[in-house]
Amino acid sequence: MKTLPFVRTTLVFALLSTFTTRLSALSPAEDMAGTANNFLASLTAEQKGKATFEFKSGERENWHFIPRARKGLTWKDMKPEQQHLAHALLSSALSQRGFIKATTVMSLEQVLKELEAGTGTMTRDAELYYFSVFGNPSEKEIWGYRVEGHHLSLNFTLVPGKPVAVTPSFFGANPGQVRRGPRKGLRTLAREEDLARKLVVSLSDEQRKVALYTNVAPRDIITGTNRTLRLLQPEGVAMNKLTKAQAETLWDLLQEYVRNYRPEVADKELERIQQAGLEKIYFAWAGSTETGKGHYYRIQGPTFLVEYDNTQNDANHIHAVWRDRQNDFGDDVLKRHYQEQPHK
Repeated sequence: MKTLPFVRTTLVFALLSTFTTRLSALSPAEDMAGTANNFLASLTAEQKGKATFEFKSGERENWHFIPRARKGLTWKDMKPEQQHLAHALLSSALSQRGFIKATTVMSLEQVLKELEAGTGTMTRDAELYYFSVFGNPSEKEIWGYRVEGHHLSLNFTLVPGKPVAVTPSFFGANPGQVRRGPRKGLRTLAREEDLARKLVVSLSDEQRKVALYTNVAPRDIITGTNRTLRLLQPEGVAMNKLTKAQAETLWDLLQEYVRNYRPEVADKELERIQQAGLEKIYFAWAGSTETGKGHYYRIQGPTFLVEYDNTQNDANHIHAVWRDRQNDFGDDVLKRHYQEQPHK
């Protein structure tokens, strides 16, 4: 397949900038294992008992994004010096933009607490985010970790010699836009909405007939926390049916999800998506195209699915997820690892 020029240029510039800034940096596997071990070394025996699990524990795949009790060690149960090390662990896998989004999502719990002023049915606590480590952090062993709480689920799987797996990757925001109070105007996931709306309003009548499949948006992301993914129907409008400017916007939108992660990880994921066929990427929209009205979209290709929904709380409550159809929780890299080393 002929590579679209704008995609080729985007990847080249990204790879060049990454190379110049990380010549002397640790690899993702080294960095993440090191920060994980620093974090674990700071914990008491009791804390470590809460924070650590066997790699094959079923808890590793027990992910969600609702406010609920979880296993792991909470931010609330850490001392300040341990919290710094927990932040280091989180940031070791994320880009600057991803780290800012993640910590801002956490901070919205305090905003919700103030907005609800005791009238809500949920307990809002910005310190109820759980850190969990699965297996023994090492460049030579299989291990993983999770950072999770309300509207945030970040899952990492590391296999020696393989790319880091970073899905399921969920970011949410309630409120999507803070409408009153000292943080009025804050939009944690602004580009996820703005780029998609820029694309959908630019569609021709013919393109809209394919991309906009209903004027009623679903109440939430369709796949939820389903363990096995499938392509959703209808697929929408294909990327190769878009104009050059529209295709660039769609690529920018997809990058907004993938580039929440450190450049080495994001570049590999984008290259993999490209190799699977840009002409096989589809964009679909449901609901209103007007700002402030309920809407939903998805982007899907042979290897991935992105879903975004903003319908709850008067269309001011965002759920956004990036899933890998082959490699959620490292399924594919684990399979290949075991095939290559059957004696283990």
